[in-house]
Amino acid sequence: MKKLYTFITLVILTSATFKASAQSDNGISDLFKGSPGDVNKLINAYSNPLFKGFGNSLNGGWTNTAKTQSLLHFVVRVSATASMVPSSDKTFDINSLNLDNIKPSGSSIAPTFGGDKNLSTGIVVSDPSAPNDPTRKYNTTLPKGVSQYIPAPQVQLTIGLIKSTDFTVRFIPTTKITNDVGSVGMFGFGLKHNFANDFGAKHVLPFDLALAVGYTRLNYTKPLSVQPDAGSTVGGNTDFTNQSLEGHFSGWNTQIILSKKLLFFTPFVSVGYLSSKTDVGLKGNFPFVTGVTNTGKPIYTSYANPISITGSAASVNGARADVGFQMSLFFFKLYGSYSFAAYQSVNAGIGLGF
Repeated sequence: MKKLYTFITLVILTSATFKASAQSDNGISDLFKGSPGDVNKLINAYSNPLFKGFGNSLNGGWTNTAKTQSLLHFVVRVSATASMVPSSDKTFDINSLNLDNIKPSGSSIAPTFGGDKNLSTGIVVSDPSAPNDPTRKYNTTLPKGVSQYIPAPQVQLTIGLIKSTDFTVRFIPTTKITNDVGSVGMFGFGLKHNFANDFGAKHVLPFDLALAVGYTRLNYTKPLSVQPDAGSTVGGNTDFTNQSLEGHFSGWNTQIILSKKLLFFTPFVSVGYLSSKTDVGLKGNFPFVTGVTNTGKPIYTSYANPISITGSAASVNGARADVGFQMSLFFFKLYGSYSFAAYQSVNAGIGLGF
């Protein structure tokens, strides 16, 4: 499970600080101390703000102006968006999950990925065949919070088309970053049309007004190696060489943008709607602690493709409003914006183009 934690922090392409957190904290490995049903519920509850924040961040950084590129003019943009986990998603109640064999040993309130880094919540795992036997229980703790800021990158090329319209492509070829991180690939596209000149020469608007639509999809794969303790009893298929983690993140973003160029500085405001979808799962055979001997040693059972994180719990859908600017200095551009939504976010980036 330690490998899964590395994925959870690194799939969003964060800094080495996140990687260090993943490697130093073994708490999430204890999420395998239960049935796949219980573990699936715990992982969904814990990672909920991570995937919501990532989906929200993935939808950011499309544009900072309603003005479109002139015909065949282009700009290459590199930016990053960081979403902030709201207070309501920083904790979850273990008792509300209706777990079969896991109970809190004290307070039932546990931190999510976006919660308190110093909050530790103890749990007791019971042997399902002897739930009332005090000698056949396992005590452990759930993972602590990692970060309330969930970032995602954007790399895109925008080229001008006819009639005040431009087209944007986001693309990162599937690339193996390192053995620890895995492989990441991204694809996206967007269209923006500026209505300022659509009303005739006598009715040209004194500002730029545009409609923009964008879609982004990021794919992630990583080989895993989750093994039972040496010498332990394992039921089921014991071939654990085919383990991997696969994640697919996609999002749509629609905005109405109003901006006004003032020399080299262009402020903008926008309103719109965003939606994101997450589909993450463990593929292969994985050992789970599904029993405890009367000497306190774990008993494992192997399950195939045991974990899936998807659906509305890992998605973000709702209105958004943005305010920000674009600064143009010859071929160089500087961007910045703030987004108001269920998960508020900040975006910053640079661009080159003409």
